This record gives sequence, structure tokens and C-alpha cells, in this order.
Amino acid sequence: MSTDTTTTIAATPPASAATTEAAPKRFSYWSLWAKVPREFAFLILTMPIAITGLVVLSTTFSTGLGLIFLVFGIFIVVASLFIARGFGTLELVRLRWAGRRAITRPVWDREQREQGFWRTVFAPFIDGHYWLYLLHGMVINPIISIISWSITIAWTSVALGGTTGWIWERYIPDGRGDQDFWLYDVVIDWLFPGNTLNVDPRVGEAAFEFVIGLIFLAALPFVFRGLTLLHDVIARGVLGAWRSEALEREVAQLAASRGAAVQAEDASLRRLERDIHDGPQQRLVRLQMDLAAIERKIDRDPESARELLGEAREQARETLDELRALSRGFAPPILQDRGLAVALQSVAARSPIPVTVEIELPTDAALPATIERNAYFVAAELLTNAVKHAEASGIRLTVSTRDTGATGHWLDLWVTDNGRGGASQTAGHGLAGLEDRVQGLRGLLVVDSPVGGPTTVGAHIPFAPLAAGETAPQG
Repeated sequence: MSTDTTTTIAATPPASAATTEAAPKRFSYWSLWAKVPREFAFLILTMPIAITGLVVLSTTFSTGLGLIFLVFGIFIVVASLFIARGFGTLELVRLRWAGRRAITRPVWDREQREQGFWRTVFAPFIDGHYWLYLLHGMVINPIISIISWSITIAWTSVALGGTTGWIWERYIPDGRGDQDFWLYDVVIDWLFPGNTLNVDPRVGEAAFEFVIGLIFLAALPFVFRGLTLLHDVIARGVLGAWRSEALEREVAQLAASRGAAVQAEDASLRRLERDIHDGPQQRLVRLQMDLAAIERKIDRDPESARELLGEAREQARETLDELRALSRGFAPPILQDRGLAVALQSVAARSPIPVTVEIELPTDAALPATIERNAYFVAAELLTNAVKHAEASGIRLTVSTRDTGATGHWLDLWVTDNGRGGASQTAGHGLAGLEDRVQGLRGLLVVDSPVGGPTTVGAHIPFAPLAAGETAPQG
């Protein structure tokens, strides 16, 4: 059956060879001023929130401790821990709003919910994060907030009062009369001993205050940034997640991925065993019987032996075709010799349904061999499923890579058909096996197949690009 295979291969340069790169951000004094309003709002609200938290937490916690000999006193202590968690979370949200980098929060529900009511209620007692949040709300935050709030108020008052005092001070009676003590005069005499400067004391005092106000105003962004950073450092150390928790999650994810990969490989081997048993093995048995019959008839009935020989030749050809088809589940020579793009074109060309192929891959073979092999298998399986079950008249295969920055490089493989739809990831079926394989690679399989079609299946697989000149290991 004829196929219609249209291929588009875009020669995209590797990420390392990009001609334009994002310029690093440079420090700018005016960029500090851009965040001054948010940092000021954060600092000015810090002490009221901290004092409120101190009052609420000290009241509830001390009340619970005082009534600990009664049953409901324990619940009050638990409630105080949850309240501390709320105030700590509010601090993290406020820091994020003030422009600080997001702080990873603790994983509060690390165990299954089906652990019973009492274990769920008393879980905060054995979770160190709750006690750290309580310590932050009752001791650390009130002390630090009083200091930062006082500095904020004092620095802002001097900066604004000094730079604007020459406008409004003239309207406020100071009651100093003809006194001889002026602050500007003391500073001038200290800086320039024996000077003969003679200016109006009020003018000199106003000018001195204006200069001090300008100095404080110029340093205002640095002070606000430093105070906000102080709160941020404390919050990261006390309210943030521990590094051990991140390692635990990483180990759990790796264990799950490894288990999924092992299950996928086991399912693939079982299917291969079944296919070999039901296909080539039966044909080889038939071929052996035909050869035995030819051996018996070759002397007494050469004509009949010749006919059986033709049938045996056909059996051998069909067996070879089936073995070749089964071997496509592994790494075929065309994939190893010519790369993923050409191998996918070959798979699409063999489809009895026309396949439109759109491939956008780097020209420098930056994909590891493991990723290429699994992508080839996934594409071949999806095309086979579409041919067998979709009742489609057309299929589209799209493959591309993308660099997401923080989350790394991804290979995106999409197969879309215009068939009857209704595909699902039911356990024991082909898509479920593919999902296990993709999850084993720490990827994601997306299926969109409403009844009536069309069906779109996407496999998103993360990978680490090979460095320039690095050779992918074959396996």
C-alpha cells in the first residue's frame, strides 16, 4: 500500500552554539529604588504582624501548656502549632511579594492521609518544622521585627525630614531664641578647626539638615534592601524546607522511575516472548515439517517436492519479515547508523496509512543514544496502535526539542490521527505500557482521545544534551 510521507527537518543549532544569549543583569542603583515601595511596605508592616503573632501564639501555647493535664489542652497546643505555621507562611508570602526569591516550603503532608484521625491530629508534635515556625513566631520574628521596624522608621524620618525641613520648619516655633548651640556649628568646628565662617544660624542649620537628609535618602535603598535581606536569610534558615527533604523526594522519584522502567522492560520482554512464540516460532515449526516432507518426497515425487520447496521458501521469507518487525522494538541499524530523524522516517514509510512527518532536531546529534532508542520505540508503538485500532485515514508525527532553562532540555514527540478516538491508558494495554516506559525516563505521556476523535498522544522526555564532540554510548 502506498504511503505519503512528508518530512521537514529543521537544522536548528545546538544550544551551546546560539548566537544570541541573554545578557547578565547588571547592578543598578536605580533598580534598587524600583523595589523601595514594596520593601518599605514589607518593613512597615513587619512589627504589627510580628507583635500580633507573638500575642496570639503566646496566649494559645501557654494556655495549652497550662491545661496539658486535661485532654483539650493538648488540642490547644496543636492549634498553636498550626497558627504558627500560618504566620510563618504569611512571612514567606510577604517576602515573595517584596521581591525576594521564592523560598521552598516544607512538605507538610509527607505521609498518606489514611493513617487515622489521631495520628493526623498529633503529626505536628513529631514534625520539627512546626516547632521552628513556633520559635520564629514567638521569639525570632518579634525581636528582628522590632529592630528592622525601628531602623526603617528612623531612617525614613531623617531622610524625608532633612530634605523637606527647609520648607516647613519656618512655620514651627522652635523656642530656641538667641541660643548659641547649633548642631551645624559644632560639626563645622569639628571638621574645620579655627574657621571664621559666619552665616545665619537658621540658614546653616537648615542647610546642614538638608545635606544629612540627602545622605540618608541616598542610602535608603541599601538600608531597605539590607533589612529585607535580613528577614529573608532568617526565613530561609528557619521557615524553608530542609535539604534532606529535597534529597528524600529525589530518591523517591528516582526509585519510582527505576521501578517504572523495570516494569516497562519486563512487559516488553514478555510481549516479545509472546510475539516470537505466536509468530516466528510457529512458522519455523511449519518450515521444519515442510523440509521433512520435501526430504521424503524428493526421490519418489520430485514435482510435489518442488511445490513444497516453494512453500517453504515463502515460509522462510515471512518468518524473516516477522523477525525484522519484532527487532524494531530494539535499536535497529538505521537508528545507530543514521540517527533518529531518518529512523522515524523509515518507520513512517512502512505504515499502511499515510503519515506526515515533521521533525525539528539538532543537526549535531545532541540526543543521547538511550533517548533516541526510546523515542524510536515510542513512535513505532504509537503508529502501530493508530494503524490497528484508530480506523484512521491519516496520521501526523511531530518530533522536536526545546530548552526550558531551569527545567532543562526536553524531547517532544506527538502522534495525531483522525480516527475514531476513545483511546485510554487502561492497565494491561499498549498505552499503559508506554506510560510506564516514559515515566521510567522521568518523562510524561499525555493522551487526548475523545470519542469520535481525533486522538493526540504526546510523549515528553527530559534529556541532557551531549557536549560538543562527545560520542553517545550505544546500548
